[in-house]
Amino acid sequence: MKPDPWHDYYAKRAREERYPARSVYKLEEIQKKFKVLKHNSRVLDLGCCPGSWLLFASETVGEKGLVVGVDMNPLILRLPPNARFVRDDVLAREESFMEVIGTSFQAVLSDMAPSTTGNKSVDAQRSLELSEAALAISDRVLRPGGSFVCKVLQGPDLKAFSDGLKQSFRRVAHFKPKSSRKASKEIYIVAMGKQRDTI
Repeated sequence: MKPDPWHDYYAKRAREERYPARSVYKLEEIQKKFKVLKHNSRVLDLGCCPGSWLLFASETVGEKGLVVGVDMNPLILRLPPNARFVRDDVLAREESFMEVIGTSFQAVLSDMAPSTTGNKSVDAQRSLELSEAALAISDRVLRPGGSFVCKVLQGPDLKAFSDGLKQSFRRVAHFKPKSSRKASKEIYIVAMGKQRDTI
């Protein structure tokens, strides 16, 4: 019987530390390297389910900060006092959605992933569409100087997307966390120091 690949070191650690998923350690690595989450700041977490990033961000910004999580799926999680959840479709982006989530965030995070098909080019394109949706929201709600973090699957259009970010942020970096699975094509784009509108 083959070992279950989901029960690795990070999955076990997440259970021990009471996080819903091992993905929390990807954000932890991003935070250690880039310091995108500031104390007492406002953070928007797009595609937040099952809630690991939301919990980590709320712990990092502290009780006077605020983390708003958004997902089209229900969040089965007891939220800390400095976090709230909005159930909505990020791809819809209706005006009522923008009013509910608010503005003036210092960081926008997106760990969204598409339903994969097994076709690398199709999956990469779907991933990029989610990142573009997150960026469009970021453009409207991210404060000057703020940071934008998104997960993408590596594909032919990644460079163009990354180059576009360089027009609007002072620094753009690609980062593959150690906690990402080795076989995964995911990479995180970390854009810091928003200078102007990104679209």
